[in-house]
Amino acid sequence: MPRYFADSAESIVADALAGFASAHADLVSHHPDHGYLRARDRSPERRVGLVSGGGSGHEPLHAGFVGAGMLDAACPGQIFASPHNRQIFEASRAVAGPGGVLHIVKNYTGDRINFGIAAERLAHEDIPCARVLVDDDLATDSEDIVVGRRGTGATLIVEKILGAAADEGRGLDELAALGAEVTRHSRSLAVASAAHTTPGTGGRAFELPDGVLEFGVGIHGERAEGTTPVMPLGRLVRMMTARLLAALPDAPRPRVLALVNGLGATTSLELYGIHHALTEALDENGVTLDRSLTGTLVSALDMRGFSLSLLATDDELLRLWDAPARTPAWPL
Repeated sequence: MPRYFADSAESIVADALAGFASAHADLVSHHPDHGYLRARDRSPERRVGLVSGGGSGHEPLHAGFVGAGMLDAACPGQIFASPHNRQIFEASRAVAGPGGVLHIVKNYTGDRINFGIAAERLAHEDIPCARVLVDDDLATDSEDIVVGRRGTGATLIVEKILGAAADEGRGLDELAALGAEVTRHSRSLAVASAAHTTPGTGGRAFELPDGVLEFGVGIHGERAEGTTPVMPLGRLVRMMTARLLAALPDAPRPRVLALVNGLGATTSLELYGIHHALTEALDENGVTLDRSLTGTLVSALDMRGFSLSLLATDDELLRLWDAPARTPAWPL
């Protein structure tokens, strides 16, 4: 395992979770027997628990956003693998409020299956449960893809907005409807110049020739349908922005919230340059950037790339986005 500082590929997730919980013991508690992290504090007004999760390797998602104002629990799977339904069930049962529990799920087959089984188990215990399915990835917006668009960067946007809404005491159905609205008005797109390193082998997940970018790469290293030649950053970001804006439903909504997200090996210096290019591209399209967040938010191990996520927003969504939260990774 030459590229990762870890004892083994098998221990890297368990060791990281133990260290994460120790480093942030004031904010989260670790439940290794059942494989989840739980927030130590939450608003007394909250009636519905919020649970998310997915494969490890996307840090700080999801564990970094467990805490007051956001998630009540996160269930990390192995690297790029769904958590087990037992993890999800135990976490959900632990944090469910009098109004039940809401699952925030990225649109991948394994996640859908395991969160679905957990929801069935919760129903047997008379714990109300609903699901928000996040499917924001523009690169997989095709009728030829049976499972539909992948869930990527907009997952964080959904977690933040629903966390604030849950703190206002909203019920399960209202939260699920709000999550569906946020997802419907969100789109993301990612590019990469190099794939992530596979922990088990120390090799790249795929190879790209010099002078080529993978255009529409997935956060698990899924190959895009095509590549594009390397080009000046401003031109690349303008092309990505135009496609994202065209894909947002109910256009035009001339206001957006944006995430500029590093996929693991992209420096802050680069990400803020990308943010600058995004502001110029939005201005050229007559779109106001109301809020933004820049950093490594939803990584793909050490992939050399970045993603852009846009939410067509309004005053109510911005109010919820601006609500306070205290988690290990918020704000960055």
